[in-house]
Amino acid sequence: MGTGIAQVAAQAGHSVFIYDTNDAALALSKNKLESTFNRLVEKGKFTAELAKSILARIDFEDNLRSFSSCGLVIEAIVERLDAKRSVFNTLEEIVSESCILATNTSSLSIAAISAKLKYPERMLGIHFFNPAPLMPLVEIIPSLQTNPEITTTAENLISSWKKVAVLAKDTPGFIVNRVARPFYSEAIKIYEEGMADVATIDWAMREIGGFRMGPFELTDLIGHDVNYVVTETVWSQFYYDPRFKPSITQKRLLESGLLGRKTNRGFYDYRENAAKPNPNTDLKLGQEIVDRILALLINEAIDAVFMQIGTPTDIDLAMIKGVNYPKGLLQWANEIGLQTVLNRLVALHDFYGDDRYRPCPLLRKMVAESAVFQV
Repeated sequence: MGTGIAQVAAQAGHSVFIYDTNDAALALSKNKLESTFNRLVEKGKFTAELAKSILARIDFEDNLRSFSSCGLVIEAIVERLDAKRSVFNTLEEIVSESCILATNTSSLSIAAISAKLKYPERMLGIHFFNPAPLMPLVEIIPSLQTNPEITTTAENLISSWKKVAVLAKDTPGFIVNRVARPFYSEAIKIYEEGMADVATIDWAMREIGGFRMGPFELTDLIGHDVNYVVTETVWSQFYYDPRFKPSITQKRLLESGLLGRKTNRGFYDYRENAAKPNPNTDLKLGQEIVDRILALLINEAIDAVFMQIGTPTDIDLAMIKGVNYPKGLLQWANEIGLQTVLNRLVALHDFYGDDRYRPCPLLRKMVAESAVFQV
C-alpha cells in the first residue's frame, strides 16, 4: 500500500520518500515500481522519459531523519495501535511543526493514534484503497482534535492527485469498511445456514446483483488475515454490536492458514487441477440471496447517514468508487423502495430474533414520511 501511495504522489509531481526498517522490503518496493512503470511504458501510458522522471522523484530510505523536510507524511504500516503510535511519536520529533501527519488505517481510531502527540491537531486519516494507483477513492478522516484547515488542505491535495476525496467521521471502519461489512458477513451466514453454497452466492451477487465480484471471491482475494481482522476490529470497537459480528467459519480459515489466493486455498481451492464448483443458477434462489444481503447493506448505509458518518452523496460515492458497487446504496434504496427494504429487514428480524437485522430508525422515519434520499 505504501508503495502505491508513493506512486500516486510522485505521479502528481511531488518528491517522495519511502521508508522501511527492512532493506528487503525497500528493495521489493523499488523493484515493484520499476516493473510497474516499465509495463506502463510498454502499454503506451507513459513515455520512457516521463516514467524515468517520476521514478527519480522517489527516494528509498532506512532512516526516518530523511523526513525532516516533508510537508506530509502518510503512514501505511501494520494495523496495530501501538505500532502506529510509536511511529508518529518518533516522527513528531523529526518533522517540522507545519508537517501534516496522516495514517492510512482502515479501521483504527484516528483519535487514539494521535492521542499521545504534542500536536494532535495536525494529524488525520487519509485512507487509500488497494491498489492505490488504480482505486479512485480516498477517505479523509479528521479526529476531534484535527484543525479544520488541515482537513481542507488534505482534501484539496488529494483532489489535486486526481482522486475522489470523501469526508468521513472518525468512527470504526469510517464509511466503506463499515458499510461493506454485511456484504461479507451476511453471505457467510447464508452459507453457514445451508441456504446456498459459496459458488451460488457469488454467482447471485455477480449475475443478479451486478457486483464485480462475489463476497467469497473478494474475501479470498483480499485475504482472510486482512478481511477477518477488519471485521473483528469494527465489531469490537462498536462494543460488540451484533450487526458487525464476525464469522466462526472465516475465523477457522484464518486459524488454518487458508487465507485465500495468497495461500492457494480459502473459500475456494486455487491449487492446480482443483475442481471448480458449479453454482446453482436458480433465479428465485439467487434473487432471495441478493435481496437479503442488499437489505443489510442498505440498512448500514442509512445508519451511516443517521449517525452522520458522511453525507448521503459521499456515502454513495464512497461505495461506488471505493469498492466498485454497481450503484450507490442509497440510490438503490430509492429504486427498490424504502418500504420494501424495511419490510425485508423486519421479516428477517422477526424470524431470527437477531439484532443484526434491526432496521435503522432513520429508515423507519423516512418510510413514515414517504421520503427519499437526495443523492
